[in-house]
Amino acid sequence: MNLNLTRPLAVFDLEATGINIASDRIVEIFILKVHPDGSQTEFKSLINPRIPIPPEVVEIHGITNEKVKDAPTFLDIAFDIQKFLEGCDLAGYNSNRYDIPLLKEEFYRIGITWDLSNTKFVDVYKIFAQMEGRDLSSAYKFYCNKELVDAHSAEYDVRATFDVLLSQLDRYKDKLDNNVDALHTFTGDEQFIDSGYRLIMDNGVPRINFGKHKGKSVEEVLSKEPHYYDWIMKSDFLQDTKHKLTELKNQYQAKKKAANNPKNTGNKDPNQPTLF
Repeated sequence: MNLNLTRPLAVFDLEATGINIASDRIVEIFILKVHPDGSQTEFKSLINPRIPIPPEVVEIHGITNEKVKDAPTFLDIAFDIQKFLEGCDLAGYNSNRYDIPLLKEEFYRIGITWDLSNTKFVDVYKIFAQMEGRDLSSAYKFYCNKELVDAHSAEYDVRATFDVLLSQLDRYKDKLDNNVDALHTFTGDEQFIDSGYRLIMDNGVPRINFGKHKGKSVEEVLSKEPHYYDWIMKSDFLQDTKHKLTELKNQYQAKKKAANNPKNTGNKDPNQPTLF
């Protein structure tokens, strides 16, 4: 089955120094860009993470410190990656929880805000988990009846992921619509505001999604406990979480300023909360 596309779909996978999105670094990226006409283009690169790759991680993906010592850094190829992904929707295996947040973090570290506001996300893992529930190797065996012999190689994982997606569309043609919008809705985490799943949108209200303030509105927390923002900024949260929280804080401050402007006194909503 061919995938019905109106925009290019970038299926991608990352290998890294570990699984801590906040502190680990990418060591390999492979992107398979599938165009609406069915043609495909690729982007592939090893990346020097500029930190040691732990031996236990090398055992998983086989990428050693020696292999990446002469590879470009993320800064060297960031704009190439950004340009290659421009105008694309994104797909991967567990990409909503790992690959997209990790790539976002790498962009943040070099001062680039990766705008995904108009991007659709297709997480092949979530289709599999909702339909069957397995890892990529098992999914590949289940859907494609093939063994994934080079698991944890970015290129092989991407090709297996795309093969699994096409097979899922064949198998679940009565349940899955063959277009990225529908797949985005089926696999997406649209209720979450940030990559770290720390902020959630609940009926149009941004809320805290962890810790002692879980369930409270961001506006209420920042109003009653302004130091909470400073604590998050200084702690080991994802840059995307900090960025989105800062955006919300700035919006609330602008709303407070407008409400307190004497010129707007007649238009002030008496029910509008006062921040800080």
